[in-house]
Amino acid sequence: MIQKLFNSFGTTIYVQIWENRIRAIDIKTGSVFDEKPLVAIETTPKGKKLISAIGDDSTSAAIKNNTVIVNPFSHPRVLFSDFQVGEKLLQHVIQTLLGKKLFSPSPIVVIHPMEKIEGGLTMIEKRAFRELALCGGAREVYIYQGSALTAHAFDLEAVRAVDSDIQNNWVADNKKTSPYQWVIFIVFAIIAAAVKYGS
Repeated sequence: MIQKLFNSFGTTIYVQIWENRIRAIDIKTGSVFDEKPLVAIETTPKGKKLISAIGDDSTSAAIKNNTVIVNPFSHPRVLFSDFQVGEKLLQHVIQTLLGKKLFSPSPIVVIHPMEKIEGGLTMIEKRAFRELALCGGAREVYIYQGSALTAHAFDLEAVRAVDSDIQNNWVADNKKTSPYQWVIFIVFAIIAAAVKYGS
């Protein structure tokens, strides 16, 4: 109850993702993060991997021999290729927009993939983007597909209505087969296979 009340004072962050650009806007304050979606990962002499730079700063970090630059949104077929690095990148974006505060309510995040979406996103892609934002610090996540939104004409309820229809349909379809039914099905399949090939 207290956490919900605290979060009600939070903001909404609208995130647009391209292969070579990530742009995020804090709808409440108008603050913008607009950089390359790059993460510089340095390997220490002991073999430990550390993030040494994120965004545009990663370019200069690439000079070091023990540093590699990773773009979690670069792949020939899809827009999202590295979950772990993408999570760290989005965490950085959200923290940059929210600023360094002692207490900061978790934001609502709207993810808007801007390319490689011909034919629409698959359920796997939607779930990956949703999990990415939740792990990045969001309290609610909505996946938006359509024309670019602007901060002054941003309608969260419209985005929420469209995305919740998709989620509700997915949940309704999922109810047809519960996880317990799948477990029972798999157990019986294993027993049947053992009986068939054991005799």
